[in-house]
Amino acid sequence: MTDKMMQKFIDASERLQLAEYVRFQSDRKRRLFDAFCQGVMRGLGAMVGFAVLGTLLIIILKRLAQHNLPLISDFLAQVITMVETRMH
Repeated sequence: MTDKMMQKFIDASERLQLAEYVRFQSDRKRRLFDAFCQGVMRGLGAMVGFAVLGTLLIIILKRLAQHNLPLISDFLAQVITMVETRMH
């Protein structure tokens, strides 16, 4: 390799932060901790997302039940009652 090609390779590896990536991959404890943190964050995100979507669904169902739509209102009232009894 010529000096010019070597310098291009060094510049490219610095831009890609190749040395930091190699250090990260070789440090097992750091990878395990990182994977643990990612798992915790995914779990919390799923929990919060499910709670928000569930709450929105219940609000929408309550509003539909208040409009006294035939057939749907009775069914929705039963569903809402079951959900509220399970929550308490």
